[in-house]
Amino acid sequence: MASKKLTLLFLGIFSLLSFGTFAQDSGVYNIYDSSVISSKGQAQQNEFMNNTYDFPAKPRNQMEFGISGGMFSVSGDVSAKLPTAGFGVHFRKALGYLFSVRLQYLYGVGKGQNWKSSINYQNNPAWNTKYFGTPVYYNYRTHVQDLGLQGIFTLNNIRFHKQKTGMVIYAGLGIGATIYDTKINALNGSTPYNFGSITSSGYTNKKDIRNQLKSLMDNSYETNAENNKANSATLFGQTLKPSGTVLGGIAFKLGKRVNLAIEDRFTFIKDDLLDGQQWQEHPAGDAAQTRDYDSYNYVSVGLNFNLGSKSIEPLWWVNPLDYAYSELNNPKHMKLPKPVFDDADGDGVVDQLDRCPGTPAGVKVDSHGCPLDTDGDGVPDYKDKELITPTYCQPVDADGVGKCPDPECCKNRVAEAPAGCTIGDLPSISFKGSNNALSSDAKAMLATVASKLKNSANCSITVTGYPAASKASQALCNRRVNAIKTYLTEKEGISADRIDVNCVVGGGDANTVDIKSK
Repeated sequence: MASKKLTLLFLGIFSLLSFGTFAQDSGVYNIYDSSVISSKGQAQQNEFMNNTYDFPAKPRNQMEFGISGGMFSVSGDVSAKLPTAGFGVHFRKALGYLFSVRLQYLYGVGKGQNWKSSINYQNNPAWNTKYFGTPVYYNYRTHVQDLGLQGIFTLNNIRFHKQKTGMVIYAGLGIGATIYDTKINALNGSTPYNFGSITSSGYTNKKDIRNQLKSLMDNSYETNAENNKANSATLFGQTLKPSGTVLGGIAFKLGKRVNLAIEDRFTFIKDDLLDGQQWQEHPAGDAAQTRDYDSYNYVSVGLNFNLGSKSIEPLWWVNPLDYAYSELNNPKHMKLPKPVFDDADGDGVVDQLDRCPGTPAGVKVDSHGCPLDTDGDGVPDYKDKELITPTYCQPVDADGVGKCPDPECCKNRVAEAPAGCTIGDLPSISFKGSNNALSSDAKAMLATVASKLKNSANCSITVTGYPAASKASQALCNRRVNAIKTYLTEKEGISADRIDVNCVVGGGDANTVDIKSK
């Protein structure tokens, strides 16, 4: 029968755990929700929100109410009989994320029955007034109640790689007060049992002896067990003793307000008469008074409910690192300074991207911060005394001057005046709508312009757009002509000082940019 009860109990537990797997709450505590901050913590929260204090106030959190049932057993001088029932009810409140206090009431019924007979009961008034010299089998039934205050530590709600969990592990210590009333089954009605029929039967097997005791004895427990009421405090006519408790458990979340807990609680009291017996039989057959105080154990399964409306769930379900990790990943509260980008040489290219730091002031540079070198001879323009040196005249000297001696026929030729720019006609670039991006056709035409400029070192160009009188049209014109200049300088390697840009209001088609030599 006991095995069937245990089987049903565990089936119920696993059913609830299976349900809880699909019912876990995934809510997240919002540190900026001032409605869950108590009036006592509002001052700190205000300082936090104003960035004058680093830590937010502790949120108002719900209290837990729980009920439990399970197996109750006494550890003493008489062997315990299982299963026996217990019942508990508690209130629990978090004082922090890791520590909470719990007030718990426990009621349990413990039973015991020795399977070995005893004869040294001369100092136990519960037995020696009914039996004399004949063997007896110590037994008892005790009703135990206690009220205790426990400090509970949560062991796993600080998590570094997961925000929430559907399970918490906890352990705790507590103190309390215990009352108990113990009785023994010494009589069959008003007549002592004939235990000699069992001792003389020759049974030595524990199971056989217990079966014989079960057949012989009723379930009356009519006799008061030995007790210390004369020397101890009493309450409601029962012995009152202080008690201490240690406990451990695991709770599974079934929903936002409900969880299931499996717990083992061990309680010890400074009394050796929970089982009605303080005399223990020794192998030599004598009896000695013992001071190994009795204790009791309560293994339970319980349902716990969160109480409160304008509060978050109890703090032992909350990861205290939630806010810190959220702020690191997506800053909403911390004050971040504006980025500062240094440009030590003042060339317009920040130091992190400058491939040529230390460029002299006023020197024109490319997009990488390096001085321009129009003819690519290795001497920057600001040092190059021959700005355009043909490739066939390179390498050049330190001043950028190539080595191209005149042919014999021309050594004595009278110098002619430099010819003008004969680069010829250059294309116009068309844009669509309000777009300033260069199309593939435009880039191909600009490549042609760049080729002509590279072959005509004495030529420069003017890029001219024709906006309407509005500011928006003029701004668009500026973007378009500068887009052309940027492409020629950065993509085609043409020196910026050979390109002028201009916008002439009403001088032509607003979507066409002309390129002309000068």
